[in-house]
Amino acid sequence: MGRFISFSFLTSHPLLLLLIIFPIIIIIQQSKPAIGLPLSTNSRWIVDENGHRVKLACVNWVSHLEPVVAEGLSKQPMDMLSKRIVDMGFNCVRLTWPLYLATNDSLASLTVRQSFQKLGLLEAIGGIQSNNPSIVDLPLIKAFQAVVASLGNNNVMVILDNHISKPGWCCSNSDGNGFFGDQYFNPDLWIKGLTKMATIFNGVRNVVGMSLRNELRGPKQNVKDWYRYMQLGAEAVHAANPEVLVILSGLNFDKDLSFVRNQAVNLTFTGKLVFEAHWYGFTDGQAWVDGNPNQVCGRVVDNVMRLSGFLLEQGWPLFVSEFGADLRGNNVNDNRYLNCFFGVAAELDWDWALWTLVGSYYLREGVIGLNEYYGLFDWNWCDIRNSSFLERISSLQSPFRGPGVFETGLHKVIYHPATGLCVQRKSFLDPLTLGPCTESEAWSYTPHKTISLKGAYFCLQAKHVGKPAKLGIICTDCGSTWEIISDSKMHLSSKADNGTTVCLDVDSNNTIVTNTCKCLSRDKTCDPGSQWFKLVDSTRSSTTTKSFFQFNPILDLPGKDFIWNFFGLF
Repeated sequence: MGRFISFSFLTSHPLLLLLIIFPIIIIIQQSKPAIGLPLSTNSRWIVDENGHRVKLACVNWVSHLEPVVAEGLSKQPMDMLSKRIVDMGFNCVRLTWPLYLATNDSLASLTVRQSFQKLGLLEAIGGIQSNNPSIVDLPLIKAFQAVVASLGNNNVMVILDNHISKPGWCCSNSDGNGFFGDQYFNPDLWIKGLTKMATIFNGVRNVVGMSLRNELRGPKQNVKDWYRYMQLGAEAVHAANPEVLVILSGLNFDKDLSFVRNQAVNLTFTGKLVFEAHWYGFTDGQAWVDGNPNQVCGRVVDNVMRLSGFLLEQGWPLFVSEFGADLRGNNVNDNRYLNCFFGVAAELDWDWALWTLVGSYYLREGVIGLNEYYGLFDWNWCDIRNSSFLERISSLQSPFRGPGVFETGLHKVIYHPATGLCVQRKSFLDPLTLGPCTESEAWSYTPHKTISLKGAYFCLQAKHVGKPAKLGIICTDCGSTWEIISDSKMHLSSKADNGTTVCLDVDSNNTIVTNTCKCLSRDKTCDPGSQWFKLVDSTRSSTTTKSFFQFNPILDLPGKDFIWNFFGLF
């Protein structure tokens, strides 16, 4: 028989009791509560039935191309893909669908096998037969439902996105799918299709939202018809399925919602309306390569805020339902854009959906098996295309703040967009480093422009060019004052002891140092990414316990005068 420790023994040894109980407390605090569905909105936040924030951290899964089957099912079992989505940290999928799937009975009733046969994709049929035999002879609409069910079985939320009308690649100004009245975009048929899909998925708990239409565009687009038809579509979806979020896109490839600033959407229901926007590097052409990254970032962010970001300030949720980049890592335009995007996404803490899960397509624009370089998976849907990007995006998957995210008081974290890491410390004897944002320090940015540790008496200080930044207690000199400079608003600048202007930086070991500020203007060949930091509002608590120097009792320690003098030397 095994030995056991009596409760009376534990109570007489409180330190041992603490060592046993403390890990249990940590486990309880770090476990994620189940999301209470359905979702609704509370000002700019999406919340669950308990009023707690649910941050949509989604990935786009394409199902709107000619085969009208979710991509990748010839490569991997759908349940395995659903599990991989969870393993990668995503809590939802934006699942695309073509309107004709809901309005063209001849298309919807085709079996998966028949759809692929019509397109000559015989090898893909064999792959589906091997990996997903249960769907190969299902009608397309039933196969679509099977994917939603698989995601639901793995606790993945789904947003149904009406991506296009006629199945195929999206988007161009002249593809006939762009705006109400285009060749393939009959408004009455569209409302009929939205109603049918909302009805089919009424009662399917993991379907939490419906995006009414992707990337409105083309020569016919106009604000008057946008209000007319988007309001009709929203009402139709809500009438058929009152539990889902109703998500409205803007004009000009989902970049422009500026008209909503002065004319609210008029709906009979409340608590379900979300707006969506798209932002890619190529949205601004080759600006990130042709211009100075600081200046381009500042200009582009100002434009994003003018066209869509203002909605957050007005108290509406903004879902950035498409962003992404070439994950091979050698596209300078995309790399610079991503650094800017990550900084803004952390600061605004908006909901988002990455483009895309897809490693390769059955058939895209006439090419069989086209490799998707924006995809998380590689061509074979086996390995992750870029594991460092996946680590980086994990920093945005949990909310920094919002209703119910009250683990600790409001504070700042110092976020580094190029890595997706945050400034942290091991002890006061070790230099500050970058580490997971879940282990970040709690900082404050004071009216005197000092960056101080919350709950302590230490501030961030610049000492010498090329040397680590320090924590000190003399917080009134120039080296303790940090200005947010440059057009990007992501350089943190101070003065070294010799009077040189320096900026916070990161060395090759992820140590926080101060260096001469770089790439502030004009130079387009320079990359400022290592010196970009964002002071992000957060109410998340750190998952690690710091040394005793963090807490106020230092003031009561014996020899406190020595300690004050000791830290003043650095």
